Amino acid sequence: MAQAQPTDSSTIRPDGRQPHELRPIRFQNHFAPHATGSTLIEWGNTRVICGVTVEENVPRWMKEQNVTGGWITAEYSMLPYSTLQRKARDITKGRIDGRSQEIQRLIGRAMRAALDLDKLGSRTICVDCDVLQADGGTRTAAITGAYVALQLAIRKLLAEGKITSNPVLHGVAAVSVGIVGSQALLDLCYVEDAAAAVDFNLVMNSAGEFIELQGTGEEATFSDKELAALLALGKAGIRQLLEAQEAALAEA
Repeated sequence: MAQAQPTDSSTIRPDGRQPHELRPIRFQNHFAPHATGSTLIEWGNTRVICGVTVEENVPRWMKEQNVTGGWITAEYSMLPYSTLQRKARDITKGRIDGRSQEIQRLIGRAMRAALDLDKLGSRTICVDCDVLQADGGTRTAAITGAYVALQLAIRKLLAEGKITSNPVLHGVAAVSVGIVGSQALLDLCYVEDAAAAVDFNLVMNSAGEFIELQGTGEEATFSDKELAALLALGKAGIRQLLEAQEAALAEA
């Protein structure tokens, strides 16, 4: 069992943070001018471009099954130079790798939870998340940035009269937590992620509800008490991220 200790304010992490602290986070909105909504999220040394475009149609399966409203889909990729060793593009392998497929499906589920899809009308929102630089937490950064880009796109659709009612239900953000060296930590960087005995990703909305929990004991089991400590850290981090998103959208 991992035996996580209570959060100790004296613990110093590789980047100088306390156990309960997020890495610095910044949004550069309208980063991709041809997208309907976009942002570059810089989260510590992790950087992800999140762009949203809109197609005036819905997937074939929705038409065949007479499903009303719109749809949200997502794609995720790591650019070849985003890691220390070059990562080959998926196109050179002829298929999307399993990790990328898992993450883009997670992004899609998270963004669909943010909107009332019926209010979109018969259109598809495409969310593209491209990792420029990876230092842990690329999926949580992609989700947190994607929501900001999605909000910007919705504002544009409303301004253009393409939709008449705001479909946004709740804000959505994601963060990692883990147990490293018997210590519960918020927002793992790459060094911590690689050393984690227990690793979790939390996706939550602004109503305090869980959208998804991804957790595993990498090298150890974990108890109810340790799970509760990790969830408490994660919830506190999500609240900070939602505030950062709102501040970025207010500036936009």
